[in-house]
Order: sequence, then C-alpha cells, then structure tokens
Amino acid sequence: MIDVAVIGTGAICSFHIKGYLAFPDRCRIVAVVDIDVAKAQQQIAKYHLDAVAADDIEAVLTGPGVDLASVCTPPGTHAEIAGRLLQAGIHTLCEKPMAPSLAECDAILAAAQRGAAILSVVAQNRFTTPMARLKQVLDSGLAGRVLHAQVDSYWWRGPSYYDLWWRGTWQSEGGGCTLNHAVHHIDALQWMVGMPVEIQAMFGNLAHDNAEVEDLSLAVMRFGSGALGQVTSSVVHHGQDQQLVFQAQRAKIAMPWTVYASTQQPNGFPQRDEATEHTLTDFYHRLPELAHEGHAGQIGDVLTAIETPGARVLIDGHEGRKTLEIITAIYKAAITGGRVTLPLPADDPFRTKDGLLAAAPRFHEKKVSVAEFATNEITTTVR
Repeated sequence: MIDVAVIGTGAICSFHIKGYLAFPDRCRIVAVVDIDVAKAQQQIAKYHLDAVAADDIEAVLTGPGVDLASVCTPPGTHAEIAGRLLQAGIHTLCEKPMAPSLAECDAILAAAQRGAAILSVVAQNRFTTPMARLKQVLDSGLAGRVLHAQVDSYWWRGPSYYDLWWRGTWQSEGGGCTLNHAVHHIDALQWMVGMPVEIQAMFGNLAHDNAEVEDLSLAVMRFGSGALGQVTSSVVHHGQDQQLVFQAQRAKIAMPWTVYASTQQPNGFPQRDEATEHTLTDFYHRLPELAHEGHAGQIGDVLTAIETPGARVLIDGHEGRKTLEIITAIYKAAITGGRVTLPLPADDPFRTKDGLLAAAPRFHEKKVSVAEFATNEITTTVR
C-alpha cells in the first residue's frame, strides 16, 4: 500500500484526492497539508479520509513514512516544496507548471536525482482517450509528416479571476495565460511533434486590469523537421473553444477529433480523399479507451512506476521542463521582440526567475487581493 500526502488545499487538490481514491487497493491518503490547517481538516472531512492534518510539510518529512506526495500549491512554491520532498526520497507528483523558471526546474530535477525519487509533472490531458488516440494516429504515420501545427488555447476568465492573492503577478504566478492555461496545450504540442528550434511572439493584457501578467499571447515557431507552428494562449476568448490541429501531408487531423483529407485533381486543385479519411478514422476508433482519465489516469501511471521496478512515468521532470522551456522562449521573444532559438543557452538570463522579473512588463498594477473565493469551481480538462 502506497501512503500519500496531499500538499495544498486549493481548488486543484480535489482532483488529486479523487484520483487517489480511484485506487483504494493501491494507495491511501494519510496526510493533508495546508498553511491554513482548517482547510486541510475540511478536505479530510469532505472525503472521509483517515488522515492527519498539518500546516507544514515538515510533518510529512519527519512523520510516519509517506511514499508519495502531491504538490498542489501555487506555482511559485513548487521548487522549494517539491525539492524538499524529492531530496527526502519521497516520490512527487507536482502540479503544472513545474516551476516558474528553468533554473527552478533544474533544481527540482537535481533534488529528484539526489533523493532517487520519482518525479511526475501534471499534464492530465495526456491521460484522456481523445488525446492518447490523436498521439497514436500521428505516430502511426498514416497522415504523413506534419507540416503545420495549430494550437488554440482559448479560455475565458473574468476580471475578478486575478483577485486571488497569488494570481496575476510575475513574482507569485510566474506569468499569465501562456504559463498557467496554455501549458496543457503546449505540453501536448511538444509531446506530439517535438521541441521547436525557434520562436517569435507578441503578448499583452487587454481585459484584466488587476494583473501584471499577460491575458493573450501569440507565438509562431519552427520545428527541426521544418514544420511551422502557431500557438494562441488566451483568457479573453468567449466560448473557450480549444483545439489542436495538425496539417500533415495526407490529411488534417485535430482534437476534438476531426479529419479531412485532400488529393489533387490533374490541375493541382483539391478533391476530397474519403478513402484516407476512412482509414484514419477507423484507426482512431479502434484504439482502446483509457481505463482512467485525467488526474486519476496520471496518478495510476505514477503508482505503477512506484510499484514496478524499472518502470517510468509518462510525464517525468524532463518532460515538464520541456514545456516550461517553450513557454520561457515565448516570453523572451515577446519581451525582446526578437527571434529566440532553442535550446536556451545556459547563461540566458530568462532561465532564472530574477532574469524574467527584471525584464517582464507590468501591464497593470495589482490592487485587489483576496484570500479565497466563496466558490472555487475550476475546469481542468482540455476539450
């Protein structure tokens, strides 16, 4: 039985708790930690857990043996908390983003190595049946080589969203919608087509006057294969219509699942290739559904890695760092107005939190700050 601690009781922690409860024969939650211990006690009562409440991770580090911890605290705290857990040999599932800076990501990775502990960074949308199937369709080669990738990470958040105390500043949140919303889609992009080699970008804050950070960014990129890509990260798009679109040699395939294939007429103009569409659609629908999706799916993956010698998690710290490197490059390109090549050099100031803080524009001054909202419903699944 794997003993689990959940660190932080913000809205996302419920997804972790419910994920662990999906595997009652494999794990049990023995501790819930929050700086406001009353909130930890509330979660224990809500989910009828046989667990202790604590106000500091020291209770996890020095108390009865904990095998695995979920870090559900604000992004700016991930490096310190995850680092201490990992160095103590406690396997760690860290919420996205892994950290606000590449230097902090590297510190987390080093702690995992020193503690010989498993690190997994949350990207729960890889653990959905449509996303897993789309990945396998691309890997099959049936659609041909990817020529163009389009990411529309469209979300909508009202102005009061940034009233929460830790949101909306570069210091505490590490960035805006590019880091904290589009991270899901950017992770999926690099998982499916690899890392870009150069990026250009623009960003701004157009509708949230209680936030220093961006609420809209546009990036274009080139991949090593020569393919081009574009990423829109937004919390100003009504309807929250999100999609990943891959234009390949033989067809367009996308999530939500759509397929359209063209073949040429003698004069080079297109006509629909229904045979290719049928082949791709049949392949897609024959792929198995995942037994567990979202956070539960990723938690199951982590449990298997702990239980099985030599097994690896799907999203380890290096995968989490790749996504952060793309986001860092988008920020650097938008701030400097230049073309950014990847990987970023070791001495690049944007790799550090201080370097980003020194360069980042403050679009608005944060004037309103609340400790918590009366309601805390959130959306975590990319459609």
